[in-house]
Formats: sequence, structure tokens, C-alpha cells
Amino acid sequence: MKRISFAVLFFFIAGSMASPVLAKTTFISIGTGGTGGIYYPYGGGVAEIWSKYVKDVKAVAEVTGASVENVKLAHKGETVIGEVMGDVAVAGFNGLSKFNGKKHDILSMAIMYPNLLQIVSLKSSGVTDIAQVKGRSISTGSPGSGTNFMAEAVLKALDIAPDSYKDSRLSFTENANALRDGTIDVGVWSVGPGTSSILDLATTHEINMIGFTPEQTQQILAANETYSAVELAGGVYRGIDQPVSTIGVWNVMICQASLDTEMVYNLVKALFEHNDYLQKIHPSAAYTTPENAVKYSQIPLHPGTIKYLEEKGIAVPDNLRP
Repeated sequence: MKRISFAVLFFFIAGSMASPVLAKTTFISIGTGGTGGIYYPYGGGVAEIWSKYVKDVKAVAEVTGASVENVKLAHKGETVIGEVMGDVAVAGFNGLSKFNGKKHDILSMAIMYPNLLQIVSLKSSGVTDIAQVKGRSISTGSPGSGTNFMAEAVLKALDIAPDSYKDSRLSFTENANALRDGTIDVGVWSVGPGTSSILDLATTHEINMIGFTPEQTQQILAANETYSAVELAGGVYRGIDQPVSTIGVWNVMICQASLDTEMVYNLVKALFEHNDYLQKIHPSAAYTTPENAVKYSQIPLHPGTIKYLEEKGIAVPDNLRP
């Protein structure tokens, strides 16, 4: 069922049978992720902004399986907006990897913020290196999520075979609970720093944040050009006081390519011009700027976004034009 629709409201004036007055409301669903990450509260903030500041729009954030599923939902028109990791957006746009040769009908609306790969074990497990997942029970993230996509890509780049570990493929909240219970030894998150599920886990248990050696980082980057070497700052999580070397990827807000140019223009304008409110929902929204839309988008931008950027005097290169 397509979740962008039009409601027609009929009003009767002063008790008389007057001619109906037409007022259309466009309902927009935003595909986010699970409730234990940043996508869902971020998407909720975006929905509030659009519902308040874009005329005749009612937006809502929906819990989904995250990046891979969000590309498929946007393509089919079930949720025409989706929050997606950049590597997944590239794969969906080009029909690669889990999209099995089928190019999906998506374009970029805006850049959100960078995700950092965060690989967590409990200190009591003794797991301090990614190579130690062999023979262990782990979770690479829920099926259809960008975390699962990225985790599998990283493990493949490091020559860690899928049959060398047992993968539960849990959501962020389930990851934390399974680590608490000892059901898994390692949980993987690809999310903005300071995510609630890891913060909560670190308040009750001593955790390790597993980083990469320079050699491991080089292997990962050689196999995946959409990734960058980054550091998770010390002090974000209780007990993790020193920076941790890991991998980052930018998140992108995608939309169905066929969406009306003027509609996307109005949505993007409201998103950028009320970013101060979105930052109150989560500080990572500070990265959601017009300049970053051009700097970090890895698939072409929607014409509505391009219209807004050019109106602001920001040059859009040919490779980002659909």
C-alpha cells in the first residue's frame, strides 16, 4: 500500500449545504530503523518539522528494518522517504550486492550525519580483536539494516568467513540485551556515536569497544571505497576513555525519484531552515547542512534539492544531477 496519499476534507458552512471546500493533505512516511538507534528519533524530528512548517503535509516516522529495507520501501512507494547508510544507497541505486542487479528508483534528498562502526563486547568475554569472532556467537545487526550490510562487508574484507561464526542478526536493543545475557559475545552497531542502547549497556556492564589495527583498516578501505577511517572519541561511553580506530560512512536521506520537484523543494527547505530544532532531538543533526548535501552525497540529488541548493548559491556538480 502506498503511504503517500491525499485526503479531501469537506466543510459545511454555517449549517447550510454550501459547496464543498477542498483541502488536500499529503501524508508522508519516513522509513527509519529500530528504536534503539538514532534513525528513529532523528526521523521523528524531521516528521515534526515537516508537519509543522510544510503546508498541507502530515509526516510520520515509521520503525523499519533500516537501510536496505528503506531503499526497497522508497523504490516501491511504501515509504517514499528513507534514512539510509551511504554504502547501501550506492548499492541500491546501482543494483549491487543485496539488490541483486536491480537498480532502485531512488535519489538523495540530504546528507544526515556520519555513522561509525561500533563493535562491542563485554570485558568479561576476553574478546578484544575482530579476528576473535571466529567460533563465537555474534550479532551483525538486524536483517535488512545498514549495520548488517556494513558488518558483513567489513568481515568479508578481513577474510573472516560467514561460516566461522554464529550470527544472530539482532536489532540494536536486542544486541545490548543479548550481550547482558551472555547470548552473544560480540554485537555490531553502525550508528552515530552516543547511541542509547550502548550507553545503557555501559552503565550496567564493563564493555570493550573493538577497534581496528592499521593493517585491518587498510584492508577494509581497499575493499570498500565508500568507507573512511575515523576515530570514536574517548569519553562517549562509560569505560571507553581513549579514542578507538574504526570505520565511518555518511548517512543519506533518500526519496523516491518520481516525487514532485516542488514537494521535495519544500521538504528540503524546511529541513535545512529548522535544523536548530532537529539538533535538539540529536546533536548529530549538526551535520545536516546544504553544503554537506553536495560534499558527501554519493548518489545523484533529487531536482527539488538541487533547486534549493542553487537558490542558496551552492554549485551542484554534474555527477550529482539525475
